[in-house]
Amino acid sequence: MKKFFASKWIHALYILAFILVYPVSLFVSYTVGQAVGEHKLNALIEGNISHIYQSEVPKNISNTNEVSFEHFWKTWELLDQKFVHSTATTTEVVDDQDKVWAAIQGLTTAYDDPYTVFFPPEEKKLFDDDIQGEFSGVGIEIGIRNGLLTVISPLSGTPAYNAGIKAKDIITKIDGIDSTTISPDAAIKLIRGEKGTPVVLSVAREGEQELLDITVVRDIIEIPTIESEVIDDVFIIKLFSFNRISAELFQDELQKFANAPQSKLIIDLRGNPGGFLQAAVDVASWFIPEGEVIVTENFEQKAEDRIHVSRGSANFAGAKRVVLLTDGGSASAAEILAGALRDYDAALLVGNNTFGKGSVQELVEITPDTSLKVTIAKWILPGGEHISIDGITPDITIDEDSETEEDEQLSRALEIINRDDFTLLLKFVPEELRGGDSVKSDKI
Repeated sequence: MKKFFASKWIHALYILAFILVYPVSLFVSYTVGQAVGEHKLNALIEGNISHIYQSEVPKNISNTNEVSFEHFWKTWELLDQKFVHSTATTTEVVDDQDKVWAAIQGLTTAYDDPYTVFFPPEEKKLFDDDIQGEFSGVGIEIGIRNGLLTVISPLSGTPAYNAGIKAKDIITKIDGIDSTTISPDAAIKLIRGEKGTPVVLSVAREGEQELLDITVVRDIIEIPTIESEVIDDVFIIKLFSFNRISAELFQDELQKFANAPQSKLIIDLRGNPGGFLQAAVDVASWFIPEGEVIVTENFEQKAEDRIHVSRGSANFAGAKRVVLLTDGGSASAAEILAGALRDYDAALLVGNNTFGKGSVQELVEITPDTSLKVTIAKWILPGGEHISIDGITPDITIDEDSETEEDEQLSRALEIINRDDFTLLLKFVPEELRGGDSVKSDKI
């Protein structure tokens, strides 16, 4: 009988415990589950919305402003529920992954930097083709300046160059499509195309009252590197870009110059859109004493400044007459070389202001098919000058005359390098020679 009552009490205790504990466990499970769900909803995710739980917010991302993704997902949901394809819609189905890529592109545009760009799969392939150095297109380097699609430089000998496209032309329309309504990547896709097909570029050009409609026939573009020639007693090296082999090829041309009877050198950087920093440092090292600063990468307290110094024997430092030709198409690494040689009085700069791209970009792989090009630093020249959007002003400004086929800038450069007072010009340029707004500081 006692065992029976003991057994009944035990059962009663079990039932009481179940009644008390089960609601509490339900409440705790719901609360924890809701909190985890909200946390994951607000997480920065990778992949499509059905895989929202795959990624957490990296611990090193600042969340001091309590940024919530609630509005992002609310907009996502509303678009899924309400969007109706209209006659203006270019695609019938928007893939979830494409939405994520577009969202990342929107994130990069918030930084208001034309050189910080996310490349989805198609755009990454276009960018990779550029690096490889051969593609079907018109042969121009383009970028965004003041919110407008702008030609940095037409590559020499390409269809765009031969059709008359010039550095700093603003491309307003591509085959009638307004360039201000599309992304730079979309513009590139419109400009490129099958070899032998035409594309009409409507450009605004300084000094022209009306838009110029220029038809360019696409072709396979092979980006050139270097050429040289001798005019009278002057050796001329035309450097088109700073790629992986530029420094080596430049050294070969310098060797020709050293073995030639000429003692005067013109380095033509007009239309050179830049390229690899190390190539510019290697070229500058032939003219700047070993150990001297060529350029500094300034990371604005994100990291320690990186200083690049001359590594060469400076065989040509002070021993030769050197003129360096620049124009609005001289950008990035070309500006580093021009600024360094100017600051050390190793060359006289002649021509027009450079493009004004004074920043460093790093290419980071996000996925095997996508990448991010992000500005990570600014260039600081040896004299402490940051390459501003206005570019580097030459010592002697010479405007190109569009009404004549003569290369007036080169002709004037040949005159200048043969002047008896050339060595003095490296220190001080008289007012009557400067031209434009060019100013050469008195270093005497």
